[in-house]
Amino acid sequence: MSFQEAYLAECRALVLDELRAIVRAAGSDERAYSTLLDYPLRRAKGLRPALCIAVARALGGALEDVLPSATVLEIYHNAFLIHDDIEDGSLERRGAPALHQTHGVPAAVNCGDGLLALTLRPLLDNTERLGLGRALRVLEIYSAMVVETYEGQAQELRWIEDGAWDLSDTDYEDMVQRKTCSYSFVAPARVGAAVAGAPHDVEHRLVPFFRRLGLAFQIQDDLLNLERGRDGYGKELAGDLWEGKRTLMLLHALRTAPAGDRDRALAILARPRPSRRSTELDLVLAEVQAAGHLDRTGAEAIALRFRRGGAAEKTTDDVAFLLGLVEAHGGVPHARAIARGHAAAAEAEWVRIEDLLGSSVHTRFLHWLKDYVVHREW
Repeated sequence: MSFQEAYLAECRALVLDELRAIVRAAGSDERAYSTLLDYPLRRAKGLRPALCIAVARALGGALEDVLPSATVLEIYHNAFLIHDDIEDGSLERRGAPALHQTHGVPAAVNCGDGLLALTLRPLLDNTERLGLGRALRVLEIYSAMVVETYEGQAQELRWIEDGAWDLSDTDYEDMVQRKTCSYSFVAPARVGAAVAGAPHDVEHRLVPFFRRLGLAFQIQDDLLNLERGRDGYGKELAGDLWEGKRTLMLLHALRTAPAGDRDRALAILARPRPSRRSTELDLVLAEVQAAGHLDRTGAEAIALRFRRGGAAEKTTDDVAFLLGLVEAHGGVPHARAIARGHAAAAEAEWVRIEDLLGSSVHTRFLHWLKDYVVHREW
C-alpha cells in the first residue's frame, strides 16, 4: 500500500467511526438508521473528507476539530449519490445494486433525506468545538456548496430534458464546476482552511488549484465510464450513455458527426433507459421462450402490448451506436487531453500555494492529487 493509499484508508476509518457515532446519536430506530449506512459502508475512497482533513492539518488545524466537518461532507456526498442514482435511473453504485433498485424509490429518497438531516447537528455543534466565528464560516461554505451542487445538477438534467447538443467544452466545464468541483474539491478545501482558522484570502488562494483538480477528476470519471474491463470501477459500463448525460466525449462526437449520425444519436438520447420492470419482463420472456413454451412472435407481441402507450426505450444496440460514435470521432482522446491540461494547470497553481501549506505528510498528500485525478482507475 502506497503512502497515499494509507492516508486515504486512515482518514476513511476515522470518518466512518465518526459517522457511526452521528447515526447512533440521532435515534434508536435501528431499522431506519441502518439503511443510512448502506452507501457509506460500500467500497469507497473517502476522498472528500481526506482532502478536508489534509488541508486543515497542513494549515495547523487539529484532527479532532476538523473530523466532524469532514464527516458531514462525506454524509452529504452519499445523500447526493442516492438522489443522483434515482434521478438517473442508475443500476449500480460502488459495485452493488443502487439503493432504489433494492429498497424501492420511496425508501431510497427517504434515506437520502435522512442523511441530509444528519449533516445539521455536527455543524451546530461546531459552535462549541470551534467557536462561533469559525462555526459560522464552515456553515456558510456548506450552505453555498449545497446550492451550487443543486444548480449544477439542475443544469445537467435540463440538458437531457431539452435534448441539448450544441454545447461547448466550456459549457460542460461550467456545469461541472458547480456540480462536482464545488462539493468534491473546493468546499472540502475551504472547510479545512476555515476549521484551521486560516484568513479568507488563504481560502481564496486555494480555490484555483482545487477547481482544476475537480475538473480533471470528473472528466476522468466520465472516461472510466466508457472503458471496458474496469471491474473495480463500481459503476455500470456506459451508464452515462444509457442516462443521456452530456459528457465531453459525447458532445465532441455530436458536434463533429455528420448530420445523419447526429440526428440518429439525438433520437436515441431522447429515449428513456429501460425500467427495471421492463427489463425483468424481457428476462422472463427470454426464459419462457428458451424453455420452448413461447415462440419469438408471441414474446414480441407480449412485450409490445406491455409497452404500448409508453415511449420507446434505449436498447443495447442504441448504446453501442453511441459508443461507436464517440470512438469514431475521437471523443476519448479529446477529453483525455483536456483532463491532462487541467492537471497541468493544477501543478502551476500548486506553485502559488505551496508556501501556504508548509512541509508535512498532509501537504504531500494534497500535491499527489494532481496526478491521481487523471490516472485513477476507480
